[in-house]
Amino acid sequence: MTFFSKLDLQEGLQTLSVMHWIPLYVLLGAIPILLIPGLLLFTQFWLLSLLAMAWLFYDWNSHIRGDRRSAWVRNWTLWKYFRNYFPIKLVKTHDLSPQNNYIIGNHPHGVFSFGAFINFATEATGFAQIFPSITPSIGTLEGIFWIPLVREYVMSMGICPVSKSALEYKLMRNGSGNAVVVMVGGAAEALLCHPGASTVILKNRKGFVKLALKTGAHLVPSYSFGENETYNQETFAEGTWLRFFQNAYQKTFKRLLGLSLCTFHGRGLTRSSWGFLPFNKPITTVVGEPLPIPKIVMPTQETVDKYHALYINALRKLFDQHKVKYGLLETQELNVI
Repeated sequence: MTFFSKLDLQEGLQTLSVMHWIPLYVLLGAIPILLIPGLLLFTQFWLLSLLAMAWLFYDWNSHIRGDRRSAWVRNWTLWKYFRNYFPIKLVKTHDLSPQNNYIIGNHPHGVFSFGAFINFATEATGFAQIFPSITPSIGTLEGIFWIPLVREYVMSMGICPVSKSALEYKLMRNGSGNAVVVMVGGAAEALLCHPGASTVILKNRKGFVKLALKTGAHLVPSYSFGENETYNQETFAEGTWLRFFQNAYQKTFKRLLGLSLCTFHGRGLTRSSWGFLPFNKPITTVVGEPLPIPKIVMPTQETVDKYHALYINALRKLFDQHKVKYGLLETQELNVI
């Protein structure tokens, strides 16, 4: 086998690893949603549906406790190909002591948060070696955990609901050495994630600071440089039929699912073609210095505002220290809205 055929094979495996990601969630979600009611109502296998629903009811709180984390799944070779597609890196600036718990704020959200997923939900970039004795958990929409199969899959990677009960459990009743990763800007921030942009939604996002005060968890800023470069977003001209449909589907998904969906495109199966694969742009997630937070069960708004301002300053400092090294201009500033 020649050098070029080996290279082609590696690129093919990397592309397949990324291509599987979203369709797999759709497939895993569609199977139980379509199959369980059908078995229950129309076939002789109705008992299987009842057993599946009984298990879901019995196991309902496992996603809050994070009982399904699997080192085997987090270490799949698949994730290493996924990492190399961009590639994605994890950079540590300070140690995280296992004597404390942490809330890691990750910015920006991007379209699909590739950097946060690979760095914190898998071991492809070596989180366990970089931050020994720290257990990371990414918070995501709780609705995902209502779907059989999908919930088992995401739980195996240590993903948890970004709900008050789940986050408080990990930070207050699960010992120390836990790090909850929160995409502070949420899905709304995806609408602002254009190539070259560095805008984060943060000014009025203070719930994570209040949670840190209530639990005594240290706040840690992190920024995924290159996340916004993985897709181009399309904003159609006002008054055109394309803009009409764009606004309509965004409003529909916002109303039904609480999601802000953007209109985006990337590359196709070949790098020169148009499609929905992300562009092969490097993503580097830099984890900053922990900000010690006092434990105050009932913090005042003034106290929340104080530590929220300190967090924003820490994030700006992290951004300014590393922006040039990871592809941004010296003059580029972090825009916090």
